[in-house]
Amino acid sequence: MAGHSKWANIQHRKGRQDKMRAKLFSKLSKEITVAAKMGDPDPDKNPRLRLAVKDAKSQSMPKDNIERAIKKASGGEGEDYEEIRYEGYGPGGVAVIVEAMTDNRNRTASSVRSTFTKSGGNLGETGSVGFMFDRKGEITYPADAGDADTIMMAAIEAGAEDVESGEDGHVIWCADTDLNDVSTALEADLGESESTRLVWKPTTTTELDLDGMQSLMKLVDALEDDDDVQRVTTNFEASDEVMAQLEES
Repeated sequence: MAGHSKWANIQHRKGRQDKMRAKLFSKLSKEITVAAKMGDPDPDKNPRLRLAVKDAKSQSMPKDNIERAIKKASGGEGEDYEEIRYEGYGPGGVAVIVEAMTDNRNRTASSVRSTFTKSGGNLGETGSVGFMFDRKGEITYPADAGDADTIMMAAIEAGAEDVESGEDGHVIWCADTDLNDVSTALEADLGESESTRLVWKPTTTTELDLDGMQSLMKLVDALEDDDDVQRVTTNFEASDEVMAQLEES
């Protein structure tokens, strides 16, 4: 599996998601509300909202919270959020993309820039690292969803581009514009996915040692702790030995 998947598993085992559950639900609600405001409040008629709801369910967000977020949009409630992408370099020269939703661009820009600086990084201009990533659809399934060949055949039939299978599960990649159709086809064949979302997939990576990984985690943790930040993506690469040490630390 890709280094990013291993990192996500480490965070999960350390209980980080549990500690940040309230903050996580808040960010998921924001995405649902924005998606519902931008289109139809019916997930079946609004692909972005459908993906937002699916992501929320995969994070065990209560049904009432999901419905409340949709109703807020339908009733014209809540702030009008602006979507902004920040790009920069973290410790060790790792490329970092920060996706945010904010009702105050100046506040968010100042906070993100300060976090980069305090963590040994450098916030750059839009496009400064974006060329190192491709916008893709990412669908994940647990290992017990099937063996590598079964998942590969299902993915090909569904119109996916690539599959990464390992002991932690399966990651299926597709074109960003095909995510809704591919995920729907896979659900019919394999059942509900663990997650379905749009991501920035690195086309080139930067190798980090243990110290570099620990520094990078501090940066990412600080960014994700910002209420305006929805998602952080990096292009780090680390050996299995370093990832094992990171898990133990």
